[in-house]
Amino acid sequence: MTTTGIDAVTAEAGVAKMSLYNNFASKDELMTAYIEARHAEWLVLHRARAEAASTPSERVLAVFDAYIDHASQEYEHGFRGCGLLNAAAELPVDAAGRDAVRRHKEQVEQMLVDGLTEVGSADPSVTAEHFSFLLEGAVSRAGLEGRPEKMVRARRIAASMVDAG
Repeated sequence: MTTTGIDAVTAEAGVAKMSLYNNFASKDELMTAYIEARHAEWLVLHRARAEAASTPSERVLAVFDAYIDHASQEYEHGFRGCGLLNAAAELPVDAAGRDAVRRHKEQVEQMLVDGLTEVGSADPSVTAEHFSFLLEGAVSRAGLEGRPEKMVRARRIAASMVDAG
């Protein structure tokens, strides 16, 4: 986004610059709003999966399911990985948008900790961190391949780890 000019943003959105600046004080504010909207979208997917889960183990795996659901949606240019991390990669280290992405990732990891605690995991924080790494790697690979199969495989690995205790 730092390399994308405001003219390109307004052209793609089909709005005048003034309309953009009437809603967002800066390009950084627009980017942060995008990140927060994507986070909210993911939370809706996760909530639906978590509410449908009938066991604590399924609630842990609902995090993976929500990512799979998100990757399985129709995208104009295909699935390209985590939109939040892709956006963060375009921002300076001290940008508010990067903080928003970090908060999302921390919230996801805390959901895993909470679920693993409920399951009775021996070390829920460590396992949640492992699951986060597994998930991020799978999302990255799925983004490169444009399909969610790697994420489905990561879910299977996580399920076997949850089942093993």
